[in-house]
Amino acid sequence: MAEKYKKYPIEFKEYVCKMIVFDGRKIVDVSNELQISYDTLQKWVAAYRKRQQDAEKDRQNRLLTASEYKELYEAERLRKLELEEENTILKKAMHIFTQEKK
Repeated sequence: MAEKYKKYPIEFKEYVCKMIVFDGRKIVDVSNELQISYDTLQKWVAAYRKRQQDAEKDRQNRLLTASEYKELYEAERLRKLELEEENTILKKAMHIFTQEKK
């Protein structure tokens, strides 16, 4: 007879992993407390740590270099100048259209 494996929700797995990784709980203690196999918890924690490392690498890759930052800054500055010019034109047009006819 085939043994059935219990499926746990992702949120539960993440909660258990956080208990172990961030709260410093021992895998053995959590395993006994929740009646989940030690090996299963070990796999969950390893996968969780791997996801955390990958997320950190992605975050580091998203940091801008000085030249990239300068390009973004210049593009934003030019966009702001264009918007200010448009606003000035609109203000002048509004002034012209709101003047009373003599």
